[in-house]
Amino acid sequence: MKKIWLAGGCFWGVEGYFQQLQGVVDTTVGYGQGQTVNPSYQQVCSGQTGHTEVCEVVYDQTKITLSKILEHFFRIIDPTSLNRQGPDRGTQYRSGIYYTEEQDEAVIKDALQRVQESYKQPVVVEVEPLQTFYAAEEYHQDYLKKNPHGYCHVDLALAAPNERK
Repeated sequence: MKKIWLAGGCFWGVEGYFQQLQGVVDTTVGYGQGQTVNPSYQQVCSGQTGHTEVCEVVYDQTKITLSKILEHFFRIIDPTSLNRQGPDRGTQYRSGIYYTEEQDEAVIKDALQRVQESYKQPVVVEVEPLQTFYAAEEYHQDYLKKNPHGYCHVDLALAAPNERK
């Protein structure tokens, strides 16, 4: 199993989307890349912690590759939008891809280069080694499963039927 951490606006939609995909075995939403130790949702929303809302994606690389995961990620975000996705605005909603395995960096940069070719504006997705990740409060985990009509800026239907579990 491998892990990648993806930030693309509100983490509920990112998690809900990736939970549908074959090869994704687990997800956890949380807060990453900030300075505050184990922050609360309210602290992250203040914009003072440096954290972004992140979804940790655990996947079986024999069933789905990192390249394919990133292809899916770029289906659900606007990579040219700084500190916002959809109606969500603030540094906690910035887009990012965070990794712990050095070899993943080349795959990520290759994917970013391909995406940049489709846009005139610069792609502003952060790419960094994972510095911090703290799981969000329990009520955020599996939010869209618990609240099927809950808020979501991500079009969950963008996952093709043959790619879903």
